[in-house]
Amino acid sequence: MIEFSKKILFVGYGAVAECTLPILFKHIKVDPKSVTVIDFESKEEKLRQWTSIGVRYVRDKVTEENMHALLGKYVSAGDVLIDLAWNIDACEILQWCHDRGVLYINTSVEVWDPYAGGRKHPTERTLYWRHMNVRKMFGKWKEKGATAVVEHGANPGLISHFTKQGLLDIANASLDEKKVKGRKAEALRGLVTAQKFNHLARELGVKVIHCSERDTQITDVPKQIDEFVNTWSIEGFREEGTTTSELGWGTHEKTLPKFGYRHKDGPKNQICIARMGINTWVRSWVPNYTIQGMVVRHGEAFTISDKLTVWEGKRAVYRPTVHYAYCPCDEAIVSLNEMRGYNYKLQPKLRIMNDEITKGADILGALIMGHGFKSWWVGSDLTIEESRRLVPHQNATTMQVAISVVAATMWMIENPSEGIKVPDELPHGYVLGISKPYLGNFISTRSDWTPLRDYENAFSGFNKPDFDKKDPWQFKNFLIKDGD
Repeated sequence: MIEFSKKILFVGYGAVAECTLPILFKHIKVDPKSVTVIDFESKEEKLRQWTSIGVRYVRDKVTEENMHALLGKYVSAGDVLIDLAWNIDACEILQWCHDRGVLYINTSVEVWDPYAGGRKHPTERTLYWRHMNVRKMFGKWKEKGATAVVEHGANPGLISHFTKQGLLDIANASLDEKKVKGRKAEALRGLVTAQKFNHLARELGVKVIHCSERDTQITDVPKQIDEFVNTWSIEGFREEGTTTSELGWGTHEKTLPKFGYRHKDGPKNQICIARMGINTWVRSWVPNYTIQGMVVRHGEAFTISDKLTVWEGKRAVYRPTVHYAYCPCDEAIVSLNEMRGYNYKLQPKLRIMNDEITKGADILGALIMGHGFKSWWVGSDLTIEESRRLVPHQNATTMQVAISVVAATMWMIENPSEGIKVPDELPHGYVLGISKPYLGNFISTRSDWTPLRDYENAFSGFNKPDFDKKDPWQFKNFLIKDGD
C-alpha cells in the first residue's frame, strides 16, 4: 500500500468505477473524505457504502461548457483525476490537467461528440487521428508537467504489458531450448537484458499480435427484446464498434485489405478499414480455442505497433501487425444482432451483467505470432467466481480493467512529473506485479496455431477465397471474407 495525502476525483461511476474504488482503497492509503465521485446519473444507492465513510458524491455531468469550472471545484495541483466517463474530449481535459498540475488517467482517448462531423474521411474517424491531435498538443508544451497516463485499462492497458512479458518468455524459451545459437543467441540475450522490445520482436521474427479475447460469462436473466446487455460499457462498445476498423500495419504485409486506407501524416504505423469494427471478423485463438473475433478499434493497435517499430532513419524497417480480435459474451453478440436491425441505433434498455452471471470467464491476452514457436499467448483467464471473491458484485471484465487503472494510478503517484504516457511507456513488471493477484489464472503458453491450421473450405472447387498459403501471417489469412 502507498500513501497519498491529496485529493482523488472520479469522473464517471459506471461498472468499471464501481470495481475500481474498492481496489483503490486496498492499495492506496487515502482519506475517504479526500475522494469525490462525479456522475450524472443517480448513484446514491451504489455509493452508500462509500459515502457512509466520507466519500463525496456529486450528481453532475462534465460538459464542454462547464468542464473547467466543475473540475476546478474538486482538484488542483498534485491531486489525481481518474476519468472513467465517456465522451469527454481527451485533448481538452489533458490540457486542463497539465495547466493546473493535476495527475490524470483514462482508459480511452475520446472526443465530446464522436458522432458529429457528417461524412468525414475514414482516416479522420480513427483513434490514430485522435492520438495525432494529442501529440500535436503536448508537442507545444514547454515542459512535461504532471503525469498523465492515457488508455490504461485492460485493453488498451494491460495488453501492452502482456505483450512485453510474452516477448521475454518467447526469447527465454528460445534460448533455453537452444532454438538459437552462437551470435544470434548472444544478441537475443542482450536484447532481453536491455529490454529493447522493438528489436527483440524483430529478432524473434514476430509478425502479428492480436489482443485476443473471449468472454464466456453467461446469465440466468436472458436478454429481452429492445435491450442491450454487456459485461462493460455499452455506449463505449457501440461508439468504438460502429466506426472504422483500425489496426497496426506490419511491414511484412503485402496487400491492403478491401476498403483499407493509409494515413498520410505521423508515424503511419496504422491503417483503417472503411467498415465497422463489429462487422470486421478475423480468426484468432485463446487457450485452447479458436475464436472469431471483431477488429474493433482499440488504442493498443496504435501504441504497441508504434513502440515495436524499428526505424532506420525515417524508414520503418520492422513493425508487426497489431489489432483487437474480440469475441464478446453471448448476450452482447445477440444485442449487436438486434442493434444491426435497428440500423445501429442503440436499444432503449441497457444492462451491465453482474450478480445475474451464473458462470464463465473473461479470457484476455496477447497472441504473439510468426516466431519460432508459431504462436504464444500471454494473459488472464479470470472466472466470475474469482472476481467475486476479490470484489463482491463485480464481473471478470470490469475487474481486469479496474486493477489496471489502480496499478497505473499508483505508478503515477510515485512518478508525478512524467508528462503524458501511454501504457507501453510504463514498466510492465511494476504493473503486472500489482495486477496479477486480480487476474485469475495468469497464462503464458505456446501453440502451433496459425489462421490456416484449422481452416476447411466447405465449398472447395466452387469458390476462390483469397489466401496466401505460403505466408500464413498475412492479414488476408485472418480475415473472414466472401467464400470462407
